[in-house]
Amino acid sequence: MDTLNKRGSLETDILEELSKHQIIVGTKQLKKTLLRGDARKVFLAKDADPAITTPLQQLCEQHRVAYQWVGKMSDLGRACGIDVGAAAAVTVES
Repeated sequence: MDTLNKRGSLETDILEELSKHQIIVGTKQLKKTLLRGDARKVFLAKDADPAITTPLQQLCEQHRVAYQWVGKMSDLGRACGIDVGAAAAVTVES
């Protein structure tokens, strides 16, 4: 499988997962969601500033919330239905 197909498949998988749940985009709201215990799964962009993603990753680990790395902020933003890149997003327990 070539890189394009892998990327397309990953984005499709993320789109499918995000479409099944309420999504919160943005680091401040994501952090609040994690601290409240409402987070289901967190998505972090690999190309985002580590000063943003590292503390979120640590919070996920502390609160035992699953997280997944996504290649690019633009891919994550598109998967969330926004026109700009996103450093992080979370699906919320319903």
